[in-house]
Parts: sequence; structure tokens; C-alpha cells
Amino acid sequence: MEYLNGKAVFREAGTPVFTIAARTQAQLNAFLRKDAYTAATAFVRGDLDVEGDIVGAVRWQASQRHSQLKELFTTVAAKVARTYFSLRNNVAGNIRFHYDRSNQFYQTFLDSSMVYSCGYFRKPTDSLEEAQKAKLDHICRKLRVERGDRFLDIGCGWGGLMFHAAERYGAICTGCTLSHAQIEYVQQRLENYQIRVLETDFQKVRGRFDKIASVGMFEHVGRRRLRSYFTHIAGSLAENGLFLNHAIARPETVKDGAETLFLQRNVFPGGDLLHVSEVIRSAEEAGFEVLDLENLRPHYALTCRAWVNRLQAAGEECLRMVTRDVYRTWLLYLAGCAVSFEEGTTDIYQALFAKRSAEQRRALTREYMYS
Repeated sequence: MEYLNGKAVFREAGTPVFTIAARTQAQLNAFLRKDAYTAATAFVRGDLDVEGDIVGAVRWQASQRHSQLKELFTTVAAKVARTYFSLRNNVAGNIRFHYDRSNQFYQTFLDSSMVYSCGYFRKPTDSLEEAQKAKLDHICRKLRVERGDRFLDIGCGWGGLMFHAAERYGAICTGCTLSHAQIEYVQQRLENYQIRVLETDFQKVRGRFDKIASVGMFEHVGRRRLRSYFTHIAGSLAENGLFLNHAIARPETVKDGAETLFLQRNVFPGGDLLHVSEVIRSAEEAGFEVLDLENLRPHYALTCRAWVNRLQAAGEECLRMVTRDVYRTWLLYLAGCAVSFEEGTTDIYQALFAKRSAEQRRALTREYMYS
């Protein structure tokens, strides 16, 4: 690192990688000593800017050592924030806080199918479009989706998986979400598809389904609703059906910290990252058995990198749709996610479940998933 014209320039092999700039030299010096939460808040306010590789800047900040007292404080504050949003019992409000920003804003950095979960990269150079289409196919093949299948997409987002399953595989799809903006977006595309979309909590969806997918919504369930989540899905799944749960998880060794506090207050109020052991245990208690478990962590790292690049490229356009604080918050949160997935402090699992039964025939290999 070197100071140049009031900026801190970080180089790699002699080439500038990213630059941190503040309004004054005093602010810059103070920032370089701050914890992750304080630094993130300063960035969102516009007290400092990052030029160049913002993912690299986040990685550098996260690597800095801070006082144990400050780390303890942010850990406790993060737990308090999560408990507050959980006990507030306003799941719909928490969902809308994140997703009802602006459909046009999300269109600036998501792929054309508006898929807001990790892609599936067959090679690192794949485009985001290619990776998201491959991910939708990967899910449908795991679930062995066939023409006429009754397919439920829990937390359907902007409908990418439903439209893919209906168009490519002939499924009859139902989706549910609590986001007004997502409902409006999906409803505009329903013509010519066997799809219905419900603005409701997944536990209020009635009916029996051959295939069920939950992609990127499990983080909103939390420990308090974990048992009822799997119990309701088991009751909604046909006896010979399949259920895929695609969810971010936290390794047992990783604890809450400054990053968690920032996300709870500014990005995902009430969000909760569970351990994969908790997920599997709760699913088994509800009568499921695990057929397949795949960690897609490298894929989410690549996806977040792509989203960050798109957000940066569309900065001026984004600021016509959302406030500066929102734009900077999303840019920082996605850069932080890229670092977290790259360094292994966060995982993303696809777990394929079926009801435990000695009578059901199971595939002996995984070949059908990749054919």
C-alpha cells in the first residue's frame, strides 16, 4: 500500500489493483483502522470510495486484525439483531425489504431469466447467461422433471425456474413468493404457460406435488421455522416425489461478526444461515432421506463476481432506479459474498430429498443428472 494524492493505492506485482479514497486524509487514515461494520457503513454513506477491484478491497479489509473487544461487541450485536428481526415475526416485511427495491434495478445485474441464486459454471469463462441456464437444467435433471409433473417452486422469485421447467420439460408449475414486485413481474409473463403464482407464505400453499424446489429462499426460514418448513413440504410432496433444497449454509466453525451485523441491518433482516448438519437432521426428522448433496461454493463465488461487475458497469443506470445508499449497499454486500464464497466461510448446498421408503426404487448412479 502507498499513499498517492490523498488516496491509499494497493498494488499487486507493481500494478494498482484497487484504490481507497476518502474526503480527507484524516478520514482515510481512520478508515484504514476501522472494523468491517464501521468501514461498510462509511462506504454506504459515501464517506469513502473504492476504485478498481472492490472484491479485493473487501478481502483486504476483512483480513485486518481488530481489537478482541470490538469483535466481541459486533458478534453480540449481530446476534441481537437477528433475534430482534426473528421475534418481530414479520417475514413478509423482511422479504419485501430486500426484493421490492425495483425490478429494473435487479435487471441491471441479473441474467435475462432474472435468476437470483448461484449459476452452474461448466468452466470459469462461461457467461452468466450460460451458467444460469445450466443451473436451471441441473435442478430439473436432479428432480427428474417430466411432462405433466405438478411442480412447486417455493420462493419462486422472478419465475426463472418455473418458466424453464414449464417450457423445457412440460411441467405444470405453481410458485409462491411474498414479494409484490416479483408477483407483478411473473404475472406479466404468464400467458401461454401452465403456471400459476401465489403471493403467499409457502405454508399456505395447498395441494400435492410431484416435484418441489426451494432455491434461494431457505435463508429466510430461520431456526424457529425449520421443523415446520420440512414438515409442511413433506406433507405437500407426493409419495414418490422429489424435493430439492438449494440453500446457503455456514460452516460449523464460522460465527457471527461485523459482516452479519451489516447484513441484518441493511440487506437481509431476519436472514439466518444454518449449518448443513442442522438442515439434514431436520429433514430426516420430517421423514426425508438424502439422495444427493452437492456443494456449489465455487459457482457462487463466480456468480457474485459477475453480479458485482455488472453492477459497477451499470452504476449510473442503477442510480436512476434506487438511491445511492441502496446501490452502494448491494455492491458491497455482493462483493462481500464473493469473498466469503471464495475463502470458504460460506457454503451453498443443493440437497436432493425423497420420502424414506423401502418400496421406492432409487437411481443407482448420478448419470441421469449429467446426461
